[in-house]
Formats: sequence, structure tokens, C-alpha cells
Amino acid sequence: MQKKNTTLRLAYMAILAAAYAALTFVLAPISYGPIQYRVSEALTIMPFFIPCSIWGLWLGCILANLYTGSVLDILFGGLATLMAEIGTAYFGKKGNTVKNRLLGCLMPVLFNAVIIGSVLTWGYQIQEFESPLKSYAFNALTVGLGEAGVLYLIGYPLLKHLPKFKFFRELVEKINRK
Repeated sequence: MQKKNTTLRLAYMAILAAAYAALTFVLAPISYGPIQYRVSEALTIMPFFIPCSIWGLWLGCILANLYTGSVLDILFGGLATLMAEIGTAYFGKKGNTVKNRLLGCLMPVLFNAVIIGSVLTWGYQIQEFESPLKSYAFNALTVGLGEAGVLYLIGYPLLKHLPKFKFFRELVEKINRK
């Protein structure tokens, strides 16, 4: 049984990574840059239910960021996703309440705003203002707003409604089984 569950988890993580990367590639014009609306980030709610999703999403983000060819995007985008997903999983373990769902969605918003805002400002020298701190605040704000739009307009409804479907509850149970 253990081997079967490990195979199921690996397959699930691979599918999640591919879905994240494919959604990002297909919607590339709005998925990259200082002002982005990365629809694939809606998938970042999955660790709330299935903690091993962290690794599939981390890999998916790295694959999606290979498109840019930038080591900064690959390393720091992956880091932001990894940290955000650990936070999302933490709130999922605390229970499926409104408060925990809201906080779970907030994790990708915060980590991407802080980390990707830094990469844009100091890595790519995207300076909208004379002051680097004002430029950082602007870049963090634009990334955070795009992320918040995806997480609260798409991710939160998924968090709320997916558990209502029997097939989803069964999938969660199978993947999380020890």
C-alpha cells in the first residue's frame, strides 16, 4: 500500500507542476513582468488540503520561470512559491475555517510581493521612482495586487467550494493517506 500511495503522490505532484507551468505559458502575456496576473497562482491553494502539493507547485513555478531564462526568476520565484506554500499548508492544518482560508490565500500574496518586488527593483533595476525604496514599494504593490486578485477572486472560491465535491474529498484522502 505504501508504494501505491507514493506513486499516487508523485503522479499528483507531476500533474500539478505541469498544470501550473502550462497555465503560465499559455497566459504568458499576463503572467510575467512587473504587472502580472498569473492565473496559475490560483493552484497555490492546494497545499491547504494536500501538503505534498508544495513540491509540485515549487517545480511548476521553476519550470514556468525557465521561460524567462533568468536565474533570478528561477531561484527567487521558486523560493517565494516554496515559502508561500509552506504557509498555506500551515493554515490548512489549522482547519477549514473562513479565517484560515483567508490567511492561506494571503501567504502567496505576501511572499510574492516581498520577494518578487525585490527582484524587480534590485535584480532587474525596475525603478519607477528616484528612490529605490519607493520603487520597491511600487513593485511590491503591483505584484501583490495581481497576486491578491488571483488568490481572492479564483483561489478563495476554490478553497471554499472544492471540499463540497465527493471526488475532491476522496482524492485528498487518498493522497494524504500515510
